[in-house]
Amino acid sequence: MHILVTGGTGFIGQALCRHLLERGHRLTVVSRQASERVKALCGCGVARIAGFTGLDPRTRCDAIINLAGESIAAERWTDARKQVLWDSRVTLTGELVDFIRRAETKPAVLVSGSAVGYYGNAGDTPLNEDSAPLDDFGHHLCAAWEQAAWRAADAGVRVCLVRTGLVVGRGGGFLARMLPPFRLGLGGPMGDGCQWMSWIHRDDQIAAIEFLLEHAELSGIFNATAPNPVTNREFSRALGRALRRPALLPAPAPALRLVLGELAELLLGGQRVLPKRLLQAGFQFRYPELEMALADTLGKL
Repeated sequence: MHILVTGGTGFIGQALCRHLLERGHRLTVVSRQASERVKALCGCGVARIAGFTGLDPRTRCDAIINLAGESIAAERWTDARKQVLWDSRVTLTGELVDFIRRAETKPAVLVSGSAVGYYGNAGDTPLNEDSAPLDDFGHHLCAAWEQAAWRAADAGVRVCLVRTGLVVGRGGGFLARMLPPFRLGLGGPMGDGCQWMSWIHRDDQIAAIEFLLEHAELSGIFNATAPNPVTNREFSRALGRALRRPALLPAPAPALRLVLGELAELLLGGQRVLPKRLLQAGFQFRYPELEMALADTLGKL
């Protein structure tokens, strides 16, 4: 299968590309980085193009995986940063769908990224794919991102939208930013620690994407989160136990708001998201429990 991938050089994308290459697929990665760099990150077997204008409409892609998007929590949410987040998700996805619409042979499926931020800060309410969202920047960003991808359905393409939680894996992601203070025994919950963290192991994220590629009867919204979300306090304790360090020092909410501004609400709020549709479709999680995921990620299995 020839698969076109955006976001292939990211934390999820690198591991996904290498997995798909091992499975015998042919990959083309859309990236502004040099070809040698893309091959070093994603695997020497990938082809690289700089943008969709470099794709001939006669190019045949059997499937497209759209994971592009700047890190949501890397910087304070200034107006300029919000525009970067919007362009890297909504604008780029629109350009991708424009390519699909002009392609002479359409891909069979588009698996396009989204995030559990779609639901907004919903407190303790369990959320599935049918749950109504709350109104905030995260929701508006994800909703526009999904809407841009949905346009591919008008061209007869099966569309699967993947609302991903916090991805746990080696060598990057949000956990890499948490580890330094926790290893020093300086970690702890953020705010009161009651906010829910819907997480997923990177291997399960990759398996879910592959599952959606292979099951032609599936389309629509899918929550890519482990079936057992935890609160921020529970996550902090589990990480402390895995590192054999105390995890008792909270990051006060006022201090986070002072330093991070609006971005702090992303950390102090949360979503209790359940992967209802994946489970109904028969998908099996390799890491359903956080302790298992942390043990694998930290090299203790």
